[in-house]
Amino acid sequence: MRIVGVNIPDTKRAEIALTYIYGIGRSAAVKILQQANVDLYKRASQFTPDEVSRIKGVIEKSLKIEGELRRERSQNIRRLIDIKAYRGLRHMRRLPVRGQRTRTNSRTVRGNVRKTVGSGKRKVELK
Repeated sequence: MRIVGVNIPDTKRAEIALTYIYGIGRSAAVKILQQANVDLYKRASQFTPDEVSRIKGVIEKSLKIEGELRRERSQNIRRLIDIKAYRGLRHMRRLPVRGQRTRTNSRTVRGNVRKTVGSGKRKVELK
């Protein structure tokens, strides 16, 4: 089943299935289903075409999702880089943006760079 261009898993409950759309989390999914008058515990495969159209209507009317949201996020980051804000410079250098320390524990932002070698000893090859 497709809702706003995204494949929704049929086996999941409606509340969880909607979270597969970028920009919709659990709480937003619950609000969408309540506004569309759809049961939260119903499986996505059990949706009627009327319910699907109501869900699409609520999503399109009230939320930015998928491509539009990704584009807005990248424009916000681009704006910070262009005005040379501190956060923009951190984005540009691929370092943590929100004040985390960098001496240790910034591996995910830096791309898992490991500059030190284990113990320094070479492992002897078995012959």
